[in-house]
Amino acid sequence: MADVRAVEVTGTIRLGQFLKLAGLVEHGADAKDVVASGDVTVNGRAEMRRGRQLADGDVVAFGGERARVVAPERP
Repeated sequence: MADVRAVEVTGTIRLGQFLKLAGLVEHGADAKDVVASGDVTVNGRAEMRRGRQLADGDVVAFGGERARVVAPERP
């Protein structure tokens, strides 16, 4: 599997939104189908809830790519 890419997220984000933001799916509408298929994992476990809230440090994987949720550094 590929290296984990860090994706900075301000505030809260749902799994479906993160898949698009991280470039793991091309279109936001694609997120619904890939999550429902059971092919998306969060922290190594299959996740079928597109609305799942992600937190700093969560790792999302799909299609051989992985992306980590990263909260911006505070001054």
